[in-house]
Order: sequence, then structure tokens, then C-alpha cells
Amino acid sequence: MPRKRLKNIFLSSIHQNAGKTTMSVGLFKVFQERRIKTAFLKPVGQEVVNIGERNIDKDSYLIGSVFRIGRRYHEMNPVTIGRGYTEKYIFNPHKEQLQSAIEQSFHSLTKGKDAIIVEGTGHAGVGSVIDFSNADVAKLLGSKVIIVSEGGIGKCIDEVILNKGLFDLRGVEVLGVIVNKVMPEKFQKVKRALTQGFENKGIRLLGIVPVDPLLSAPTVEQVRDRLNLRLLCGRASIRRRIKDTIVAAMEPHNMIHYLKDGTLVITSGDRVDNILLAVSSHVVGDGRSFQISGIILTGGLKPNPEIIDLLKKSHIPVMLTREDTYAVAAKIEHLVCKIQKTDKDKIEEATQLVKEHIDYEYIINNA
Repeated sequence: MPRKRLKNIFLSSIHQNAGKTTMSVGLFKVFQERRIKTAFLKPVGQEVVNIGERNIDKDSYLIGSVFRIGRRYHEMNPVTIGRGYTEKYIFNPHKEQLQSAIEQSFHSLTKGKDAIIVEGTGHAGVGSVIDFSNADVAKLLGSKVIIVSEGGIGKCIDEVILNKGLFDLRGVEVLGVIVNKVMPEKFQKVKRALTQGFENKGIRLLGIVPVDPLLSAPTVEQVRDRLNLRLLCGRASIRRRIKDTIVAAMEPHNMIHYLKDGTLVITSGDRVDNILLAVSSHVVGDGRSFQISGIILTGGLKPNPEIIDLLKKSHIPVMLTREDTYAVAAKIEHLVCKIQKTDKDKIEEATQLVKEHIDYEYIINNA
């Protein structure tokens, strides 16, 4: 009996952090709910997490863990470009070896499956240095491509056309475009312009997704780990989500206007006035609707033991660093925290965004 045609989707993007992983998570969940047996493949990975004694591609680990599709991580990510890999490859090319690894993983993962979501790395040309750009891999696997872009009008269309050009050169079909992270106040204007703009270019617009603050919001634990901070107290609450960050260098009567639910307070360890205000706001607020997410004490300074005792009783996660307040704030502002397997709220949000804003029925029927 002949095998059913495999739904074979390749997610590419115009640049890093455009939202491929968010779309992968949302689409995978939708496919799962539709009882479509789906596999996941990250042919060429760059970022890894250490699990036990092994380094595993972040996105493969996320999808594999969240959707419980087995621990075949070596197959889900057959090629990983670590530090120094590209330079070594230039002087010792081994294209056939990489091609064999990618093809073997694809064929193994798709056995008994109805669909596969293949996630690329960056824009269409990323990977060219090792002879396997996203366009090359999509061609090799016979995938249909969805390009994930970011908000805007002119720049968005220009970049999509540039990326589509490389897929066209390889003879790869572009199924359509998803435009992600559009500002709410510009949503209708952008939607109207892009719908017509892509239609003029003969490209299908599969959906426009608004900016969702939750998806870029880290937890206290993630900030602690990424900035290498020392936890003073509040371990039980370190998975609180950070919705806002303030530098508490002003006087308390000014600072109070900036405190709200989910605020991370960054202040010098000797600013007892602002530390006490943060604690009191947290304690007197409604426990369900107003809790600051945490406090970072900077400058290598700690308050006196009585204040530390109060901090411990408040159950607020409090972290210490020797760096100055503004250096810490700058690092947090530029922090990119991708979805992790413990981020159940983000995973649910990604699914809802796909359901509400993406024409997933078209993708399912035409992939």
C-alpha cells in the first residue's frame, strides 16, 4: 500500500529571533490536536543546552520534551555548528557526510508520521558556509517553506522578496509568509498594507501576529542564570514572570508610581529606603494581582541583617551582583529568552496566537 503524502513544512525567517520557534510550537500543538502524527527536525542547530553529559539543540529539546515525541535528539538535530566549526569546515569540507546525516534523520523521524515541521536557522542563506543553507536543506528534503518575518511594511516585503529569491533559485516552493511581532496600535494599518503588498508580489500572507509581551518576558530564574546572579532568598518563587523592570535610583516617593504586578526592581544594595518600599508594596498588595517579581541588589552591597531577615520573610526572590545598577539593567533589556519546556504559559500563548492569527487550515491542506 503506498504511503500517504507527507506534510512537509520548513520554517525559515528573515533573521534570528523573528519567531520561528514560537510558530513551530504553535503549529506542532495545532497538528497534535488535529491528530496529525507530527515529527520535528532542526537539521542545522547552533545553540545547545547541556542535558546530563550531552549537548542538545535547544529547539529540539524544547519540542521533544514538551510534546513527548521521544528522546531521539541526535536525530532531531543531526548537524550542530558549535564554536569554531565553520572555520574547520572551510579547510576540511565534508558535504556528503552532512547530507547523509540530514537525510537519515529525516527518513527515520518521518516513519509512521503524517507530517514533519523542519525548523531552519536564521534567513534563507544561513548555513551556506557549510554547503547547507536553509534553501539547500529545504531542497534536499523536498519541503515547502514558510518565511517568518517581523512587523513593518516596506522593509518586511523587501526582506521577504530577498529571502524568497534564494528559495526560488533552488526550486523550492514558498507556501507563504507569517508576519510576527506587529505593534497593536499599527496592526490594522500593517495588515491592510501587507495583504495588498504580498498579493501584488504573488505571495500568500498566511497570517499577521501581534506583539505579545508574555513571549519575551523572562522568569526570575532565567535572569539569574543568564546574568550569573547569586540568589539571596526566595527560591520558591524564582519562576515568577518578569513583566516590567525598573531601576530604583530615584527617591521612594517617585519610585512608588512605577511599582506594579510583575516588576523586577534593580537597586543598589545600600538603598534601604527603596528596598523597604518594594517589600511593603509587595506585602500590602493583593496577593493575586500585585506581586513584584523580584529584587536585584547591585554594587556588591548587602543591607543589614534585619533588612535581610525581612526580605526572607517576604518570599520575594532577591539576587546579588557586584555589577552596577545600570550595567545590569542594560543586560536585562537586551536579554532574549526563548521558550523553555517549563514555560507552560508561553506554550499555551503560542498555540493561541497560531489559532487566532494564522491560516493553519491552508497550511495543513497544502503542505
